[in-house]
Formats: sequence, structure tokens, C-alpha cells
Amino acid sequence: MRILIVDDHPLVRSILLERLQHLGAGVTTAAAQDADAAMGQLLDQHFDLMLLDVMMPGIDGLAFLGVVRKRFPSLNVVILSAMNDPDTVRRALRYGASGFIPKDCSSNDLLVALRQILAGAVIVPAHVQAAHKSRSLEQRYGLSAAQMRVLELLGNAKSTREIAELLAISEGTVRIHISAILKLLKVHTRNQAILLANKKQPSRFLNGSMFGRQRSVPDRRRNNLLVESVN
Repeated sequence: MRILIVDDHPLVRSILLERLQHLGAGVTTAAAQDADAAMGQLLDQHFDLMLLDVMMPGIDGLAFLGVVRKRFPSLNVVILSAMNDPDTVRRALRYGASGFIPKDCSSNDLLVALRQILAGAVIVPAHVQAAHKSRSLEQRYGLSAAQMRVLELLGNAKSTREIAELLAISEGTVRIHISAILKLLKVHTRNQAILLANKKQPSRFLNGSMFGRQRSVPDRRRNNLLVESVN
């Protein structure tokens, strides 16, 4: 099994590269510091699983998740992030993540969760399951999955050409999506659409502690991860 780690912090990448060796025999790992580097590796070789952070320079993790789901639909993508507010977790799952694991989990929890995900389960933090489920941006305005992928990339300051290249579609198709987005959001410009999307969704703040401090987390933290469903 080949696993790709995508995180902009060298220490986090180093720790994960070591921990994932405990998943079992036959596991090989690779790492990338951002979405561009990850895309290069995905195009060059096959991976079975990708661990993806949310807050990264360039394209953020949620926008890149949409790209990966479009370009590599068979790849399992797990979000591993310190930013685990309910809205971010639900957006990740709607965009096609196989699970969401907070960075403040223990090493053992991480391995247990990944094994469950690989067996077909969807893992979410327990506090997200218990939180009130508000309507998402796409639900409120009727945006399609394709339109949300384009809107996320617009929010990452990507041009029409860059969006087309990332999603492997024509620039004409991107323009059609943008036109539909503006109409559905009832705005006139791309900047207005981005501002409205940011206003309707909570800001992305880091809520967890530093990843490198998790060695002392007690085993009771397992209760913070919940199996959502098993196929």
C-alpha cells in the first residue's frame, strides 16, 4: 500500500512518515509540502491513500480535495488537521474525504482510524456528530459539486486557466461554471462570490495543539473519534 502525506510542516511530515510504518508490512510512504508537489507525485505514480492537511500555502486542503476527487476518484483521501470545527469537517466529507482525523489524536488512535477507513468506515470526530447540522453553502444556494470545486479554487486566487488545468476541463467549461455560480449567488463579480462564500462559512482557525506534542495524549482520546458508517 502506498500512502502520500501532504502537509507543509516538515516536522509533521517526518512524524507521520515514521508512524505510518506501523500500519503493517508492505506500506510505503511519500510526502509533499503543498498541493503542487502532491499533484506532481499523483500524476507520476499510484497511491492508495492520501493524508491531507487543510491549512497550506498555495491551494488549501479543501480546495485541493475537490481537485483530487475529480482527477483521482479511486484515491482514498483522509483529512488530518488541527482545524476540526464542525463546518470544516462536514465540508471535507461533502467534498469526498474518506474521513477526518484531528491532529490532537494519539499515535494509536491515528493507526486505528486509518485501518477502519481502509476497511470501509467513515471516521469523524465525535463532537462533530453531536453538533447542530446547519445548512451548507451549496445547500442554501443550490450549487453543484462541480461548481463548489470551482468556487473553492476561485477563493484560492486561481485564474480560469489554472482552474481548468487543475480540474482537467476546458476553460470554456470553467467560465460556464463561474457564470452559473454568480447567478446562483446573485452577485455580479468573482470577488463578490468569494466574499459571500467566506461570509457564509466560518473562518478557518486552528483549534488543535501542536502536532509534535501529542505523544503524551492518553488512550481515552479514542472516544473523540467516531465511526460514522461502514459500507
